[in-house]
Parts: sequence; C-alpha cells; structure tokens
Amino acid sequence: MSVWLPNFLLTIARNPVTALGLPLALGSLSGASTAKVVRGQWYRSLYMPPGQPPRQTFGIVWPVLYLSMGYASYLATQAIDEAPATLVADAKLGLALYYGQLCFNVLWTPLFFGWKQPGIALLDISFLTGTTYYATALLHHATGGKSTYFLVPYCMWLTFATYLNGGIWWLNRGRVLDKVD
Repeated sequence: MSVWLPNFLLTIARNPVTALGLPLALGSLSGASTAKVVRGQWYRSLYMPPGQPPRQTFGIVWPVLYLSMGYASYLATQAIDEAPATLVADAKLGLALYYGQLCFNVLWTPLFFGWKQPGIALLDISFLTGTTYYATALLHHATGGKSTYFLVPYCMWLTFATYLNGGIWWLNRGRVLDKVD
C-alpha cells in the first residue's frame, strides 16, 4: 500500500527543528486558553475521577511529549529516506498517522475546555489514542525501534488522559453545569 504525503509535511518532519517545533507550537496555541478555564466555575464544579493529578502537571508533561513526538516524526522521515523498501510504506503510513493524531490532539483542547464538551472530547481522544498506538507500532518496525522510545511515553500518557476524560464524562453525565465562565 502506497501512502501519499504532501512534500511540505515531509519537509517539516525532515528538519529536526521544525519537526520538534510544529507540535510544540500547535500544542501551545491550542492550550493557551486552558489556564483560564481550569480556574473557572465550570471546571472547578466537575467531579473528577480518582488519580487526577495537580493541574500544574499538565504544563510540565505536555511540552515534553510534544518534543518527543516531534522527534519521532523526524525519525520517521529518516526511515523513509534510508529504510529498506519493505519498510518505507510503514514509515510513510506511520508519518501520515502522526499528522492525523496531531490534528486530533490539537482539536481535543477546544472540544473539552473551549466548548466544554467532555463526551465529544472523549471520542476525539479515543481516536487520538488509537491512531497514536497504530503509528507507534508501524514506526517501531520502520525505525528499528528508535521512535518507540519517544512514542511509548506519549501512548502511556494518552491512555491515562483517556481514562481521565472518560471519568469526567461518566461522573458528570446528566448534570447541568454552567458552561459560561
């Protein structure tokens, strides 16, 4: 199966600076308004599932994960350029899935915090997590396991984040919450 990727996406991931910078910049833009919402009435009135970390944790973890996933995309382009032909298709599909998960990732914050829709955000993060696991498996083979070191922590965090999102949705379903802050 041949996967087509636009040249500009390959160019972004081929350069380590832009490969790391793109997810970091998109994540920062997407999450810019989050601080205000988590201090607001809507978020503070939500019932939280067990294991909810302090909100400061997210500002530490996410930048590291964005840099990590960006470096994995750089490794994917190296595999596209250097891997045996039998693995190039996996590398291309893995990189295409990487960009797909990046879109789901950027969309999650406005869904959850902006529009205050934990149920729709749960669908998004479920697709995000599944896409990332699949991309990780494909890139593991294509990069000789190098990308796995950078993507497994992200997969683990997404699994935890999916639990948190699902818990918030479950515990608050049917409640009438003020969505204006």
